Amino acid sequence: MLSAASAPANATPSPSSTPTAPAPATASRLANVGSSPVREILALTARPEVISFAGGLPAPELFDIAGIRAAYDRVLTENPQAALQYSTTEGDPELRAAIAARLTARELPTDADDLLVTTGSQQALTLLTTALVEPGSVVLVEDPCYLAALQTFGFAGARVVPVPTDDQGILPEALEEIAAREKATLLYIVPTFQNPTGRTLPAERRHAVAEAAARHGFWIVEDDPYGELRYDGERVPAIAADPVAADRTVLLGSFSKVMAPGLRLGYLRAPAGLRRACVIAKQAADLHTSTIDQAAAARYLRDSDLDAHVAVMRAAYQERRDAMLEGLPAALPEGSRWNRPEGGMFIWVTLPAGHDATALLRTAVGHEVAYVPGAPFFCGEPDPAAMRLSFTTHSADEIGEGLRRLAKSFVR
Repeated sequence: MLSAASAPANATPSPSSTPTAPAPATASRLANVGSSPVREILALTARPEVISFAGGLPAPELFDIAGIRAAYDRVLTENPQAALQYSTTEGDPELRAAIAARLTARELPTDADDLLVTTGSQQALTLLTTALVEPGSVVLVEDPCYLAALQTFGFAGARVVPVPTDDQGILPEALEEIAAREKATLLYIVPTFQNPTGRTLPAERRHAVAEAAARHGFWIVEDDPYGELRYDGERVPAIAADPVAADRTVLLGSFSKVMAPGLRLGYLRAPAGLRRACVIAKQAADLHTSTIDQAAAARYLRDSDLDAHVAVMRAAYQERRDAMLEGLPAALPEGSRWNRPEGGMFIWVTLPAGHDATALLRTAVGHEVAYVPGAPFFCGEPDPAAMRLSFTTHSADEIGEGLRRLAKSFVR
């Protein structure tokens, strides 16, 4: 055996003798971005015995599995080579035409060339942030706000400034005051059945938002994943439809809530210059969204009646919303407040003073029910007594049982 002194100069050191360098550092942009509390809660409540009001998930039993399977079968039978090939960054022309027709029918005149197809509307938000937001740029958000948007802006190094809200959404006078003080790049807003609150911004406030953007020179990013899930009331026109905002509003849309989230198909509608910048950003991100998924969605929209399918979903979700609203008085402590959303997936609850929804969650999970505490949705001062309840993924009977379990969490 060779001694260490007589070992050949080119001998490979044993693993135990190799110096260990520190692990490479992650990029500084990650430093101030936490993981999603909602995703962590979903993992905590994955046990089948837990009735979870936490996730904002469509009901899987309502997916049109037969129609979607048929669309894929036709695409792979009739034109498989094209469906399995690379595609253009802008998206499948037939799919963009179908989306444009649907938006036009909702009183937002749109051409196929106004659209960019994205891998879910979350990617659309990421592309816009890449195109618009520099480190230190001011981004205005509703308070509370959609969590994944806060993560996206955090990754970009934006300075996120909350705009106060009330039971009808963002306060125009607060937006005006903050916009006059801050040189904002954009306002991110979910004006219809907002996540997390379920609120809908009235038409007059939408116009005030458009006027503020025109006056102070910021972009409006109008996220509309829930707009087709209306159960009561009249449709409110999109901010993007307001002529005052036409040159500075980007509309984000998605098939996740009305077709299937696993398709990961979204889109953005934007003025030409900004849309082109997003195309370049998407080329750097993933070249293009899945060719076959786009082709199948386009074929589904040609062969099936999506509006009829959405009507079935609306009827089921309305029944579930009503079941939750009916059960809340008995489930929550006296003095609790909640809203009655006209659509979407969420009810926003505020417990009486002194209650902490985050601290209560572990007790609730012990009773095999779950929700999302409201505090993480706030960019400004959090409300510890707030919670978000989703009603879409359980039957009316399951919702009733879940609320009975929730009531036990408040018994001392």
